[in-house]
Amino acid sequence: MKKLFLASSFEGVASLLPNFTGEDLTDKKVLFIPTAGKLEENTFYIDADRKALEDLGLIVEDLDASRVLYDEAKEKINNTDYLFVCGGNTFFLLQELKRRNIDKLVIEHINKGKAYISTSAGSLIMQKKIINDNADRVEDAPDLKNDFSALSIIDFYIYVHYGHNYYGNDDECIDKYYSNLELIKISDKQVVTVLGEQVKVLSAGL
Repeated sequence: MKKLFLASSFEGVASLLPNFTGEDLTDKKVLFIPTAGKLEENTFYIDADRKALEDLGLIVEDLDASRVLYDEAKEKINNTDYLFVCGGNTFFLLQELKRRNIDKLVIEHINKGKAYISTSAGSLIMQKKIINDNADRVEDAPDLKNDFSALSIIDFYIYVHYGHNYYGNDDECIDKYYSNLELIKISDKQVVTVLGEQVKVLSAGL
């Protein structure tokens, strides 16, 4: 059964994770993949998400998908309780996962029924494809060669950081790029959860 916790900002919804997993998180292992933020100037959000995981009692281990060898990645993914994939440049993240076949390891992790937790770019790669809506620099992922097919774990699309207008007017962007797609919009205080075929949008602090 698929277990997905797809957020815009983990820090904003961390309080919802224990109930989602249904277990005590103390001393559970989470493999933390910060690769999407590797080319970003400001990575405060990565530090904030890592701290939020640690505050829940989780043991955090990093894995950089742009540097790790396949066998090492496979061993670490097979031996973790949870996967956490950070935000940043979605195209660069997708490129690096595909380049080392780590995308297939992520899919295997999910197919085993182990929880996948993510923010922003890490959530978007669950889609059938990444929409080039000018939020990220596609130039940072030349190896994709304009093939933006993603991991195809979910059959809907997610618009992250809704209401913050980080990349211009959100509603105008949605009308331009997402009008013909099944779309779920989430703010930094919301998360899309997937348990099997059941999809919910949960809000923190309400």
